[in-house]
Amino acid sequence: MRIRNLLVCTAVLAAALVTASPGFAQGQAGAKPKPVDTTDPRTARFGVWDNSTNPNNVMTYEGYEKGGSKLTVSNPSNPANDWSYVTLFDGVFRPVTGQPGSETAVEIINPKSIRIYNKRDGVVYQVVINTLSEDNNTISNEYIRMDKAGKITGVTHVTYIRRQKK
Repeated sequence: MRIRNLLVCTAVLAAALVTASPGFAQGQAGAKPKPVDTTDPRTARFGVWDNSTNPNNVMTYEGYEKGGSKLTVSNPSNPANDWSYVTLFDGVFRPVTGQPGSETAVEIINPKSIRIYNKRDGVVYQVVINTLSEDNNTISNEYIRMDKAGKITGVTHVTYIRRQKK
């Protein structure tokens, strides 16, 4: 009985050592590593983006100062409702033009994602996670709304498609 237990324990230990080796952890030999994402989150969004379900919601990203970006949200049916903000992706709140009492701060999460904080009258009421698709032609926005205490009150999703140059 003792010999059998010793053999079982030895077999388990041997299996653990084999599967814990560095080569096993790296995957199959000869497998191609995933390429490094070289997307520049500061410039990858430059261009015009159409809301996939609402033609009266268009985003335009353009360069601003050194390393920054300006976002303009427009309504082709009512240009008087346009608003915009600028960011240097440093998490600093800056005024939103066209929305009195509003400020926005933006920070980079990774090459494909940015986090946008929207503040009105001094209170953050919404956080947006803006994520680019693998081909950089689709933006997925997750809008997280909060009450004054910071409690999440709702989450919505909007997809934007890059307008192709004609």
